[in-house]
Amino acid sequence: MPLDTERGYNVTLPSGSLGLTRPVLFEGHGFVISPLDTGDRVGGAVEFAGLKAAPNYARVDALIARARRFLPEGRFEGGTRWMGFRPSIPDSLPVIGPSRRSPRVLHAFGHGHYGLTQAAITADIVTAQVMGLPTPLSPAPFSAQRF
Repeated sequence: MPLDTERGYNVTLPSGSLGLTRPVLFEGHGFVISPLDTGDRVGGAVEFAGLKAAPNYARVDALIARARRFLPEGRFEGGTRWMGFRPSIPDSLPVIGPSRRSPRVLHAFGHGHYGLTQAAITADIVTAQVMGLPTPLSPAPFSAQRF
């Protein structure tokens, strides 16, 4: 499987730092701000750098710089920077369906940034495959055998 490591970045600022009461997606600017119980999160940067490279927190600095342009009254100090790993597939499609090694093993991974939105249809496809029923849509584009 050509699985790669996509590294995501964000910063969580103290609650109320940015004055927002709901998530805001800054369309075309590559970031989102989400007020959470744990603080105001600014996120949106990703990179391909493997598992061993040191975090590149310049990506967080760039997110903050963009957010400052939209929220000049925001307080951007005191945040906690974060970098985490996500599995990524080169064609951006999930892998759903039987393993090459055993039809008893079904894959359902690699949804990128759309795991929550694609969870229901993925569950429907996997359930149909387990039950030996027709799937709600063709699973061929998501087959592990495409690689």
